[in-house]
Amino acid sequence: MAGLFISFEGVDGAGKSTQVERLRQYAESLGRAVTVTREPGGTALGRAIRQLLLHGVPQHGPDAVEYASWVADADTGKGTGGIAARAEALLFAADRAQHVAQVIRPALLHGGIVISDRYLDSSLAYQAGGRELTDEAVRRLNVWASASLLPARTYLLDMDPALSHSRLTHGADRMEAAGAAFQQRTRQAFLELAREEPQRFRVIDAARPVAAVWQEIKTDFDALLASGPVLDGEPASVGSATGDGVAVTDDVSNGGGSDDESQKGSR
Repeated sequence: MAGLFISFEGVDGAGKSTQVERLRQYAESLGRAVTVTREPGGTALGRAIRQLLLHGVPQHGPDAVEYASWVADADTGKGTGGIAARAEALLFAADRAQHVAQVIRPALLHGGIVISDRYLDSSLAYQAGGRELTDEAVRRLNVWASASLLPARTYLLDMDPALSHSRLTHGADRMEAAGAAFQQRTRQAFLELAREEPQRFRVIDAARPVAAVWQEIKTDFDALLASGPVLDGEPASVGSATGDGVAVTDDVSNGGGSDDESQKGSR
């Protein structure tokens, strides 16, 4: 049985973690092996990168004064927290490259279902949309980093950032504190991505009750499992998206090395 790759996207506070966990429980109840992971931070390397991306560079040690001065002088006011926009994009891409090689692709090759809390589309939305980098540059970087691996289905939990951020129960991290305009640009970038790939994306109104959101995901997931081509034989559900909504690759065995670790987690 071939693997199936699912991703969840949306602004922070939209309820991704809750729905990821519901889908995990449901898929396991069907007898499927499930790997739940996240970006950034789905590997040991990714967790180190995640600390930098979400909390910025530690302001202590011999470079602390120089770093603090650079932030004060050079920060653009968009919440970059001392990490230049291009450097941020490269850090996300490095995390993704390791994540695909170590966690996602090995699980798919063993016939498992991989559910990722964020994936490549977050880079396109946050870096090309929120940070206003060139869409083509961010896309090319991340397609290369992921070895052209795309999910068979992406659930975009859509919600006004003003509402979603009111749900957050923790202090705002570096990305969450980037400002209202940044968050609105990011939301619109997600919606544009969904319009560009309607076969892969399912846009779900996440402002509704949790049970209603889950029911829509479950109905689509059941249809996805029953559709056949996504799961029947290699190389379905891994690779580049095609017009019929099935992701394909030229050779999944050449996607890079893998380690023994299978990291699970959720954001």
